[in-house]
Amino acid sequence: MTDPSNRRNDTRVNFSRGIDVQIVAIDGTWRRQCTMLDASATGARLAPKGSIEGLNLKEFFLLLSSTGAAFRRCGLVWGNDDQISATFLKEEKRVKKRVGGKIDASN
Repeated sequence: MTDPSNRRNDTRVNFSRGIDVQIVAIDGTWRRQCTMLDASATGARLAPKGSIEGLNLKEFFLLLSSTGAAFRRCGLVWGNDDQISATFLKEEKRVKKRVGGKIDASN
């Protein structure tokens, strides 16, 4: 069986000591400290500090800075006892509509 940490085809950057990051629920109801072990253009491998049991990890934010200014929206790819793999989700482009001769981008 293949090692689940080797499923990504993109080139990875491994962090020998890891980078401190946080994962946060989309609705803000939970937050966990993590260590980012590696990253690629499409995802990252994380080691949560503490239990993630019972958390909805289908989608979450990966905060890369302590202020939350740098973040990525993620989805869970796989998880085991001490690591999870996240894929970076792409933003859906907002479609601008013409309303009464004006462009409305509020959707």
